[in-house]
Amino acid sequence: METKLTFKELGLSEWILNHLKSLGFNKPTPVQRNCITPILSGEGCMGCSKTGTGKTAAFALPILQKLSEDPYGIYCLVLTPTRELAYQISEQFALLGKPINVRTTVVVGGMDSLEQAAELKRKPHIVIATPGRLADHIRNSENGVNFRKIKFLVLDEADRLLDRLDGDFGDDLDVIFNILPKKRQTLLFSATLTDTLKEVQDLNAKKPFVWSEPKTVSTVDELDQRYVLIPEHVKDGYLVFICNSILESSPNHSIMIFTKTCKNCQIIAMLLRSAGFDCTSLHSLMSQRSRLDSLSKFKSSGTRLLIATDVAARGLDIPLVQTVINHNIPGAPKTYIHRVGRTARAGRSGMSISLVTQFDIHRVQAIEEVINTKLKDYEVEENAVLKILTKVNVMRREIEIKLEENDFGERRKLNKRKAIMREGRDPDEEKKQEKRLKFERRKRERKLRMKQGPNKMSST
Repeated sequence: METKLTFKELGLSEWILNHLKSLGFNKPTPVQRNCITPILSGEGCMGCSKTGTGKTAAFALPILQKLSEDPYGIYCLVLTPTRELAYQISEQFALLGKPINVRTTVVVGGMDSLEQAAELKRKPHIVIATPGRLADHIRNSENGVNFRKIKFLVLDEADRLLDRLDGDFGDDLDVIFNILPKKRQTLLFSATLTDTLKEVQDLNAKKPFVWSEPKTVSTVDELDQRYVLIPEHVKDGYLVFICNSILESSPNHSIMIFTKTCKNCQIIAMLLRSAGFDCTSLHSLMSQRSRLDSLSKFKSSGTRLLIATDVAARGLDIPLVQTVINHNIPGAPKTYIHRVGRTARAGRSGMSISLVTQFDIHRVQAIEEVINTKLKDYEVEENAVLKILTKVNVMRREIEIKLEENDFGERRKLNKRKAIMREGRDPDEEKKQEKRLKFERRKRERKLRMKQGPNKMSST
């Protein structure tokens, strides 16, 4: 049985202990109990823990303590895959480091790069960045971005950053790692870290300390995981009905709806608004300010529905989310784990509902095998859905026509092609590379499907 250590017994300073007490943090979570002391002693760390278990504080607290002992320049670099998560980590560093007036800077795409460059020149203590934008600063800076003296490198959602097949961060990470000092502490955290342990052995000169919770890729016990097995063409009707049922019975519930593409995210948001729901959306075709505004509105309960792509799947801490709905079933089980991890956080209960079609059964089976849990049937009154189905399908078709007329997403494709050409690369070759990566993903899915056997949904 694990010893129930206190924050004081972990070796944290008095100022941190007093500040944690004022914030209402009474006892450390397992990931904090197991990672803070090794980090304070100078070890590298790879920590894997379920979503909503306090991973950010597990690396932020020891970094802030070390910073308070020897403050100078850019002390720590935190890399993360999404812009929203970068802002959230910055907020948590600012909150936990308030007694020492810690200075943080966020370096992400979609914001003014000149302002970011000026901020970096002022040498904040903590830089939180997405790899693409930071690598751009390094490539374009005349004098280079000075990270030669950093003490800590943190990779948050490390498996996503380091995944060479599913990810697109490889080249940018190489640029960043090339300017970092070899003598540093490298800390890696995620809810699904196990598939990248081999990838990170060369990121630290010393063999890193590794800690993982039992069943590291499992979902939390407080999460009630459900599915609805339906034909593809009725999916939107079921979504509208389920949202209406939840909000009618519990008007104060907050619901996150995940879907695969930016276009489908936009369509669903417009569809739900047409159906009378107050909702907001979050996807990468939106401006960064619009994305932050949407997230802020949802976090403050200004709206009860957030429709998002997987840019919102990882790490975001929105305590009051009671339900997560998967409009599509992701190909990778770890993506499912991160999505449903937006609810049932910090010991609270929550529910996930996945809309499963006949084409998704092998994916659900793969998910069930990884999380070691059987999804339960979510009962829906089919006749009630049929009454609204025609109207919902007509609304969707009208929205699709409207987006096609406005060339939704076409400008981004054109800008991406121009950017690739400016860098001296062949856009057609890039497209072929993307196809190769998609082929590799499908290949892995086929292997999973073969392992699962016949396409039958699991019974409870």
